[in-house]
Amino acid sequence: MEERLQKVIANAGVTSRRKAEKLIEDGKVTVNGKVVRELGTKVRASDRVEVEGIALTKEEHRYFLFYKPRGVVSAVSDEKGRRVVTDYFEAIGTRLYPVGRLDYDTSGLLLMTNDGEFANLLMHPRYKVEKKYIARLKGIPEREVLQKLAKGVHLEGKKTAPAKVKMRSFDKKKEKAIVEITIHEGRNRQVRKMFESVGFPVQKLVREEYAFLNLRGLNAGEWRELTHHEVKQLKALAQFGQK
Repeated sequence: MEERLQKVIANAGVTSRRKAEKLIEDGKVTVNGKVVRELGTKVRASDRVEVEGIALTKEEHRYFLFYKPRGVVSAVSDEKGRRVVTDYFEAIGTRLYPVGRLDYDTSGLLLMTNDGEFANLLMHPRYKVEKKYIARLKGIPEREVLQKLAKGVHLEGKKTAPAKVKMRSFDKKKEKAIVEITIHEGRNRQVRKMFESVGFPVQKLVREEYAFLNLRGLNAGEWRELTHHEVKQLKALAQFGQK
């Protein structure tokens, strides 16, 4: 059986399929000793594939739910020397990477895996995985403002998709509000930009839920391995959409 080269690299846990394609185009992948730059290339299980000089070995796929703290980068390395999410998984002994990302100053639920195909599925915009955030705002938005956010606002020339927005609490003396917002897009700093666009800057932001998963039982910096059933549910979600 033959499979596309980028899929084989992703399934080996090296990186996501998108990044595997970049590695191929950059000439960093060889098949049976020859550099391959063609993305459509198919390989057999018997072929020797090397990425940056290192031969692929099949790893057992693992999946984790991580409570990312603020002040941690959603990456496997950082040129500025800041702490990254993989620092919390050194004892696992498996090369992991985040599914999507959370901003440096945002905390909350982040999935970690070595299954590139799985990561690619969940990150694809067409699957519309819901993500719930809790935002502490400077100021107290009126109902009309929340309705505007729910319908969508224009960011960098493109309107955001409909969202679910709900006031959780507010403090008139401190002029602060806690608002819950659920989106299925994943644009860069999207939630912060949405609130800024209507005049209410975010002071603190936490991703509380990802699809049916939540942070219950975890503190910032802690993680747990997903159950086999949860992984099956997420894969089904990627294939059939969120109900």
